[in-house]
Amino acid sequence: MNRDAGARAVLVAAMASGQGKTSVTAALARKLLRQGLRVRVFKCGPDFIDPMLLERASGAPVHTLDLWMVGVEECRRRLHDAAREADTILIEGVMGLYDGSPSAADLAREFGVPVLAVIDASAMAQTAGAVARGLRDYGPVELAGVVANRIASEGHANMVASSLRDIALVGWLARQDTPLPERHLGLVLPGEVDGLDDLLDKLADGLHFNEEAWCALPLMAQSAPEWPDPGRLLDGRTVAIARDAAFCFLYPANLDLLEKMGARLRYFSPLADEAVPADADAVFLPGGYPELHCAELVRAANWQSSIRATHARGVPILAECGGMMVLADGLTGQDGQRWPMAGLLPGEVHMQPRLAGLGAHAMPTEQGPVRGHSFHYSRLETAAPAQAHTVKTGNGAQGEAVYRIGSLTASYFHAYFPSNPPAMAALLGGGTP
Repeated sequence: MNRDAGARAVLVAAMASGQGKTSVTAALARKLLRQGLRVRVFKCGPDFIDPMLLERASGAPVHTLDLWMVGVEECRRRLHDAAREADTILIEGVMGLYDGSPSAADLAREFGVPVLAVIDASAMAQTAGAVARGLRDYGPVELAGVVANRIASEGHANMVASSLRDIALVGWLARQDTPLPERHLGLVLPGEVDGLDDLLDKLADGLHFNEEAWCALPLMAQSAPEWPDPGRLLDGRTVAIARDAAFCFLYPANLDLLEKMGARLRYFSPLADEAVPADADAVFLPGGYPELHCAELVRAANWQSSIRATHARGVPILAECGGMMVLADGLTGQDGQRWPMAGLLPGEVHMQPRLAGLGAHAMPTEQGPVRGHSFHYSRLETAAPAQAHTVKTGNGAQGEAVYRIGSLTASYFHAYFPSNPPAMAALLGGGTP
């Protein structure tokens, strides 16, 4: 494939979840990367797990684009930065193309990015054309073309292609014998999938790709927007961050912001029984899957004693979702087994089969609201009073409780730090230099 000056950008979307957006995005990223192109991938909407897999597929960090949580101007800056650095920009959509407010379609229209529609054709043939035209015309959106997923044969692909009429079939994927595995919060973490790179290569090999249709797409603008200076609000402070298979829900933008504010980041692994670094001026316990690692966390005596001692010294601790769960008195899995946890937050966490919280939220602070989201399958039963509650953006209703016990701030709420740098600096013990 010839390399042009500039980047082609598409938003990979579908009529619903489960159509194969992530598989198609990963296959396309890996295929173009192996052709020597520079690929940047973004994820539309709050998500931690898909970006991990797409980072493995593309070889570069995957940032979030969301018109509300991230904001229009930061989304624009990230896209234009990527357009100057890459040949291809892929944005994986969220849910169905028009689902939510703002939707993936809203984002595509805001930045003039054409939509690449993924259609699960496993139980249809010519009707794929009707689906594609409906996705294009309902909004409407600019449609770059279609990638048909779970195709049974080349003849099946030809029937789909003929049904599209004036819409290009940019590619198709056969039914996968080994699809990407999933669990209750989404895909299984990349580190848990044996032979993941081989699986991604197999997806790329199986993508029948129309290079002529791809090269007909326009190039994206490459302006150089200015990034605001958040200020050195954490200058000289060491922020210790739990990071392993139990604590892995980390937005790259959050970590970038902490460093821009002058923080030194120190990572440690509770699962490996690593203590909180002794020189930590603040601790961040992000979300993840602690419920899958209870036995290891219970055995991690160094970790547990160190987080208790850190709290006793008054070091600021910010705990999100899974990070909060491990600080409760106990965690009970769906099998009914209870595991004792660190005991900084009185109460019990119970896993459940159904979602307990989902959606975009804003957390009030003295520095103004912090934007973010909630997504969890557990509930916390506690007598501790909530010091505040997040606000659900859809209807303004009360959202997640925010607990403050000594130097600990804990909630199911996942914060997008760049939405309010002064507030996040304050939560980590920083402020005006």
